[in-house]
Amino acid sequence: GGKDAINITIINFNNEKMQITWATRELFPNENVSFFYIFDEGKHKILKPCTNYLLDQDYNSGCVFKTEGPTLAISIRNSNGSEELFSKNLKADFYIKPSPPENVTFFWEEDTVTVSCNKPERNAWCLRLELQYKSKFDKDWQSRTSECCSIGEQGFDPRKCYSFRIRLRRRVPYCNVVNYSSDWEAETFWMNGTLLDSCDDDITSQSKPVFVLSCSLAVILIMLILLILLCKWQRVQMSVLPAIPDPKYPFADLFNDHNGNLQEWLDKNDHVLLQTKLEYEEPESITEAESQQEDGKNSNKQGPLEKIFTFSGADEHADSKPAEIACLLPASNTTAPFAGFHILMNDDMYVML
Repeated sequence: GGKDAINITIINFNNEKMQITWATRELFPNENVSFFYIFDEGKHKILKPCTNYLLDQDYNSGCVFKTEGPTLAISIRNSNGSEELFSKNLKADFYIKPSPPENVTFFWEEDTVTVSCNKPERNAWCLRLELQYKSKFDKDWQSRTSECCSIGEQGFDPRKCYSFRIRLRRRVPYCNVVNYSSDWEAETFWMNGTLLDSCDDDITSQSKPVFVLSCSLAVILIMLILLILLCKWQRVQMSVLPAIPDPKYPFADLFNDHNGNLQEWLDKNDHVLLQTKLEYEEPESITEAESQQEDGKNSNKQGPLEKIFTFSGADEHADSKPAEIACLLPASNTTAPFAGFHILMNDDMYVML
């Protein structure tokens, strides 16, 4: 219910500028208040009006001004400044929000990393350095805190990529009444002492040779499968659809010498055809002769030897001319030529001409 009962937010940015805000819609509904301040501990204080207001729906909700001393007196009044609605005296040094670390360096030695930054000129003992890191396999940050302004940590795997970020924290309650920390310094990415643009670069660099190897194996496998299918297809094609020989190769002279004139080619090659015919007929003659020999042996076993003389083309009368063809009984153990072959004859065999 008193003038100090409302909640306000006070931030002293690195002891350089002050920002004081309030919930204007809740504390002062439908009223645009005014703000006054002074850095002076004396009794005769001359308040300064705010020149840089923060707005919330066109209503004054805060003020930003330069830090000019360790102590501060503030006053919130009605719109024309005639009535004071809230006032407070405070230590500006107890609301300091530090700036992010400057000139951050990383020193790597095997599995140990040491992070350091510039030491502030004032009240460095009030600050602590906080380091957070995680690998590409971690979901949450791991945090370490040390005295300003250096921190070391062990156990880093040189095969992993790590993300690092650091900030400064103000000691509470020795130096601050509010637990203020600086903003995080820009995040950096390291792997085995090497600075990277991101940990995605590490994943890409590792996956690239794997990708190339996988593609090469896939291409080789596909080529092997195609080669096997081609061989199988050629076998199937030869069994289902046998190749038709080209007639121009066995009959090259028909097309080259006679321009496809079949009659002319036949007239010229009668002796060739006749020889070919004889070559095909001779095995049949040999087979017939062997068959006749077998018949002769069988007849010899069944009864006495019969000597047969057969005259082909002779007349039935006694005064006819001798036959042009006769069947003669060959002498014992004589050789008879037949169709290019010489056949050994004996008394038990006969030849019909």
